[in-house]
Amino acid sequence: MEPQIQYVRSADGTNIAYTVIGEGVPMIFSPNTWCHLGIQLTDEAGDAWQRIAGEGIMVVPYDVRGMGMSERSVEDFSLKSYVADIEAVRRRLGFDRFALYAHVTGCLGSIAYAADHPERVSHLILSGPFANGEEWYQAWPTLHGLEAFRVRADEDWGLYTLTHATAVFGTRPGADPRPLAALMRECTTPDTLRREIAALRASDVRPLLTEVRAPSLILARRSGARDLAVEAGKFSQEVATGIPGARLALHDPNPAAPGLLAAQLATEFVLGRAVEWPSTASATAHPQRTELPSGTAIILFADIADSTALTERLGDTAFRAKARDLDAALRTVIREHAGTPIEGKLLGDGVLAVFTSARRAIEAALACGRAGDEAGLPLHLGLHAGDVIREDDNVYGGAVNIASRISGLSAPGEILVSDIVRGLARTSAGVTFEDRGEQSLKGIGEAVRVWAVEA
Repeated sequence: MEPQIQYVRSADGTNIAYTVIGEGVPMIFSPNTWCHLGIQLTDEAGDAWQRIAGEGIMVVPYDVRGMGMSERSVEDFSLKSYVADIEAVRRRLGFDRFALYAHVTGCLGSIAYAADHPERVSHLILSGPFANGEEWYQAWPTLHGLEAFRVRADEDWGLYTLTHATAVFGTRPGADPRPLAALMRECTTPDTLRREIAALRASDVRPLLTEVRAPSLILARRSGARDLAVEAGKFSQEVATGIPGARLALHDPNPAAPGLLAAQLATEFVLGRAVEWPSTASATAHPQRTELPSGTAIILFADIADSTALTERLGDTAFRAKARDLDAALRTVIREHAGTPIEGKLLGDGVLAVFTSARRAIEAALACGRAGDEAGLPLHLGLHAGDVIREDDNVYGGAVNIASRISGLSAPGEILVSDIVRGLARTSAGVTFEDRGEQSLKGIGEAVRVWAVEA
């Protein structure tokens, strides 16, 4: 059935337009400035909402005050008013708890709502967020570069919106600013836009980030709007660092449908499914305590080669500083490749991690090797697969010992894998394997056949 536009009155009497798509786990979608349900239900945004709804989620997008099909004559664009609008939609639909998914400017009010109503928000997903409006505005030259023109936008609203859209898209081949310009013209009026931008610039939710208690996923594109893409990682990282336990994923969306990957990640996050994160995904800023798997796992050992000699050459203080930096870098690489670094294991100068995919484990090992070489601390790297036993933040078992022994066989910068890992990843990892034959491992009764990974 075609979604129906409905209205709810916010605390100050402003009418907010919303619609309901699908059935299941409730999710309210807080949009960017440029929003219009009457248009977006049939464009890429609508496709993303339908994709989410098709997975068993009730998606509730709404138009922000002053925009789209919501009431246009609005004076108050404060954070308090945006929080009240979300609460009005929640009350109307009777949600006790719901996921809150916000996009760019909609993230400000959503962060404030999650901080004010921790008992209501089950999951918080923020796409392209920022915490301080003025800093974000100044970092995007196309916004403040149009400021003088915006004052006179009433004289030719069509020309202004086309100029604004062109500035957003840049001059890259194939870019067509006209659909965005048309959406802008329908969304709002020049006067309302000026008031909304002034309020946005005055907004600062940085003090509220630490008050967010909901599991949080931060999504940011590595590519997109010409200026915004450069800064997206910086602002998203600030938000992810401020929210306890937040996960940050930087991704390169499909240019033909950039919202669909974000919608997929948001869906998996809310439904608690295992997420195959993009290879460009960043590590968590404040990693949540991860439930380590008992059962079969791919085990990676990475250990600094000849650390004693390096300590002699560099000195204790310099070596420890470099080793600490490398340790942090390796844990970042591991999380980027959907692995879990083990926090409780005391490994001296090494890192232990587990993966559910042999391909991702090999990709992580290659990236770890590059990180070690760049730091001037080459690594021994070894991979094995087998059953592990989980206890607190550690993993144990014979398979862990074999992975450690295989790591010890490798030359500095080399990756050795057991025959089991090679068999699992032979056709999927995009690498070749050189047979190193049967190897006797200390403390292991049977010889193990190992292979060297050739990138």
